[in-house]
Amino acid sequence: MSETTGASYAAAGVDIEAGDRAVELMKQWVKKTQRPEVLGGLGGFAGLFDASALKRYERPLLASATDGVGTKVDIARQMGVYDTIGHDLVAMVMDDIVVCGAEPLFMTDYICVGKVHPDRVAQIVKGIAEGCVLAGTALVGGETAEHPGLLGPDEFDVAGAGTGVVEYDRLLGADRIRTGDAVIAMASSGLHSNGYSLVRHVLFDRAGLSLDREVPEFGRTLGEELLEPTKIYSLDCMALTRTTEVHAFSHVTGGGLAANLARVIPDHLHASVDRSTWAPGAVFDLVGKAGRVAQPELEKTLNMGVGMIAVVPQESVEVALTTLADRGVDAWVAGEILDRGEHAEGAALTGSYAS
Repeated sequence: MSETTGASYAAAGVDIEAGDRAVELMKQWVKKTQRPEVLGGLGGFAGLFDASALKRYERPLLASATDGVGTKVDIARQMGVYDTIGHDLVAMVMDDIVVCGAEPLFMTDYICVGKVHPDRVAQIVKGIAEGCVLAGTALVGGETAEHPGLLGPDEFDVAGAGTGVVEYDRLLGADRIRTGDAVIAMASSGLHSNGYSLVRHVLFDRAGLSLDREVPEFGRTLGEELLEPTKIYSLDCMALTRTTEVHAFSHVTGGGLAANLARVIPDHLHASVDRSTWAPGAVFDLVGKAGRVAQPELEKTLNMGVGMIAVVPQESVEVALTTLADRGVDAWVAGEILDRGEHAEGAALTGSYAS
């Protein structure tokens, strides 16, 4: 480039026209997530949600959460599969919101790329939109940012923020939990979206496995297993709160089952979870064996086959399990709430996993 040639955004690596094409391609998917309360369409500076819908609440509490998908996005990049990572994003955001009993209302996304490939961005948004439908929430807007020089042409990351609402006197949490309550576990769909830094280190750096390796225990390739979308429990949890009494939920994400469950257990109580009530999936066994990862390390990093917990009174157990079964959710009684006594932690796993 000669010294007399003026600089431009395009010359710096940002393609505005490609961004515009991406927006046009994603509109059809965003439209599928719309709720009656959403005003306007994609392309405005802000998403609009008609708050008059909250008038039916006596004392509405807004619940908000934000999250990303972590290094799982690198698996999607290597696989060239972009339409599942959005499910993970919605699950990470909206399943945090539903824990307090809040109904998901709307979310926004942020997609950062090294170079805008319109079809790829549209596929990412397609996955987010499909996830929003599964969570019963609207996708009211977002941002796609092109960061040449900071990210490679094929690199990307995603994040999102969501909002829900719950009636004040229906707020779930530690204050409701009582001695004798049952701990109901809901099966995960696999690794979900946590612990991938450990998983990638173990499977690729240490064991030297490839994404296209066929794994008999999975019945598919390693890459396909690792990209299995995070289960979205939002509507299942909302169904539970409508059909029976629920005292608390816990979304099992980073930190593992015990640590996340402990977050909703009051100081004077203890949640005892029996490992023998379920068998973790084959992917957890592979990570453990391939990296010689000790069980405590696995359990504080991965969900070990449980993605969501419901704490309910004993008289609600039968209805809760039936409701979840009718919705196709594999669930079981995994433990109970005890007096804290000499237990140092709010929650702990006991026994050995079923084989």
